[in-house]
Amino acid sequence: MGLSATLSVYLARHTAFWLVTVFGGVTGVALLFDTVELLRRAAGKADIGIVVILQMSLFKLPHLVQQMLPFCVLLGATLAFWRLARANELVVTRAAGISAWQILAPATGIAILVGLIQISLFNPLASVMLSKYEQLESRYLKRTVSLLSVSSAGLWLRQSDAGGQSVIHATRVAQSDMSLQGVIIFLFEGKDRFIGRIDADEAHLRKGYWDIRNAWISTPSKPARFVSNHRLDTDLTLNKILDSFASPQTMSFWQLPGFIETLEKAGFSGHRHKLYWHSLLASPLLLAAMILIAAIFSLRTSRRGGAAISIAGAVFSGFFLYFMSDLVYALGLSASIPTLLAAWTPAGVSTLLGLTALFHIEDG
Repeated sequence: MGLSATLSVYLARHTAFWLVTVFGGVTGVALLFDTVELLRRAAGKADIGIVVILQMSLFKLPHLVQQMLPFCVLLGATLAFWRLARANELVVTRAAGISAWQILAPATGIAILVGLIQISLFNPLASVMLSKYEQLESRYLKRTVSLLSVSSAGLWLRQSDAGGQSVIHATRVAQSDMSLQGVIIFLFEGKDRFIGRIDADEAHLRKGYWDIRNAWISTPSKPARFVSNHRLDTDLTLNKILDSFASPQTMSFWQLPGFIETLEKAGFSGHRHKLYWHSLLASPLLLAAMILIAAIFSLRTSRRGGAAISIAGAVFSGFFLYFMSDLVYALGLSASIPTLLAAWTPAGVSTLLGLTALFHIEDG
């Protein structure tokens, strides 16, 4: 027997209601806990007030919601199916000859739709707001500034000390030993007084200085002079420079492919950004898998009772999947496993487990 349009709309509306309810509750809790954490971090800093704290919490909230979305879908779908089972609506529907697969179709469609909206519309908003949060965090809490910018023109790097600052431009970088090619260095005294320029074939980052080769040094009102080796002091390290990259979470789904290409052309690895982009691509499948896992416990509830145990099982499964997803993602970040495997494994394995369990319950 086919699933009627009226029943499909009813199941979809019922599932959507519980998804929105859980989403709202989890969002409120996340906002509360994050605000408390920011208040703790801001303790003792006189120049940051409650208005800035609340602003930072709101800017970070969409990113937190993105991270918790699979759990929200799992818990919301579990509650939705449990309510249907408690009212015996699942029993009546299945007695009418409608299979569990047909019952799950509207909910799965909603989950996939939510996933598509997340990566196409919500993610760009979350990335912009997270970028603003990180700017405020750097200004008020970390007291740091960005050192690095990568564009199609190459690498721009800034370093400073008590005497002034230097702005370094390079057309290409070898990340393994942080050697620069096609180097131009602008030297400033204080904040903005230009005192010289260095043009060189290459520069290598050593401990405490830049080793500059075949350099032309120009200063105002003096002729340029050539030196085969020149040393420019620095407190930069490879880790400091790599940490200055914009995190992939601050870039939208649509910006990431172009930035990865620019990054790799400049000589840096785009591995971290590729992993994040593929994990976003996999999110609709992961949300659909959460519906399948929720249905496992709901169908057991309708047949055997024990709603509290079943819901607790769904929640435990959510935390376990979240832990395993983080573990696989960390392995991907360390390049211990391939990028595609790290990004798609949580969604793929969750889907296969859900399908296997449902086949056993439904067709046993």
